[in-house]
Amino acid sequence: MGESEQFKRVVIIGVGLIGGSLGLALKRKGFTGTLIGVDHPHILDIARQRHIIDEAVPKERASQATSSADLIFLCTPISDILRLIQTMGADVRPGALITDVGSTKRRIAEMANLYLPSHCDFIGGHPMAGSESNGVEAADPFLFENTTYVLAPSKPINEAKRKGFGELIEMTGAKVLLISPLLHDEIAAAVSHLPQMAAIALMSLAARRQKESSHFLKMAAGGFRDMTRIASSPFGIWEDILKTNSDMIETYIDAYVEELQKLKATIQAESMANLFDTSAKNRLSIPKDTRGFMRPHYDISIAVEDRPGMIAMIATALLEKNINIKDIEVLKIRENEGGTMRLAFATEVDREMALALLKSRGLECRKRE
Repeated sequence: MGESEQFKRVVIIGVGLIGGSLGLALKRKGFTGTLIGVDHPHILDIARQRHIIDEAVPKERASQATSSADLIFLCTPISDILRLIQTMGADVRPGALITDVGSTKRRIAEMANLYLPSHCDFIGGHPMAGSESNGVEAADPFLFENTTYVLAPSKPINEAKRKGFGELIEMTGAKVLLISPLLHDEIAAAVSHLPQMAAIALMSLAARRQKESSHFLKMAAGGFRDMTRIASSPFGIWEDILKTNSDMIETYIDAYVEELQKLKATIQAESMANLFDTSAKNRLSIPKDTRGFMRPHYDISIAVEDRPGMIAMIATALLEKNINIKDIEVLKIRENEGGTMRLAFATEVDREMALALLKSRGLECRKRE
């Protein structure tokens, strides 16, 4: 039995960026079942207009949708996922599969094992995809292309059902990774949650020094700007993560402090050269064809003259070829001479097209990795 035959009625509770993108991605790949959205009426209106869902159910009548569902996606913040798991069991039909998209897994798995009835199955999930925009308006059918989609079962389920669910997820373009909730949370603490904490710490340090001298943030460009980009992430996204993975985050902060102490002890030693080489080699081993928690952009640098209309000329040239600029930044500028701009694109194809087009217009530009 294929994934479409097993999951004829799929309910998405929370039709925002992730839930909406799931609906669009499945429809794009020819999913033949019925997609039911559960959310606030105004969000459901947009979801219907964008053809994300086939049926709309207001959240106060969620049981109307879940009682007939073969598969239920919980695409809400972690705190809401935990609340739903505690209350929805009586409204789920026997044999249904429940999953979530929360970015931590242990607490959700514990609650599922404790509160969900034995007549339904649960598999924790975490699509390693995101965007700098949120909400149903930002839903993207290509959001999951080449991403890692973690599935973290906490107890055995029917093999055919697990396989069918994995095939359904792969329809979105994602690559399934099967790991335990514990390992997921440890890895997430190391490669996602710790970088966020480090960015906040760096920003806090520089801001305190800024009070002593106004030059600190004026010189905070290049590597500092790159490393602290995620420091602007809203706390609302992180509050539940900190509550449900604090022990792992604390462990990896301690490990990071230990690494910094080792660096401090060897900073004037010749062995630092080996550390630089090893770090460079290890970074190159990070897969380039998968997206992380935040979707990467594909950047180029452009040397521009300091004269009126340069930015407009570049933007118009790209617009004529329907190439969308995702981000733009002036990296450096010298009055009456010119400077360097950074443009970011959503895909490698867009970047290559932009490079070819701008070079044909006589502009000096190159890839930024």
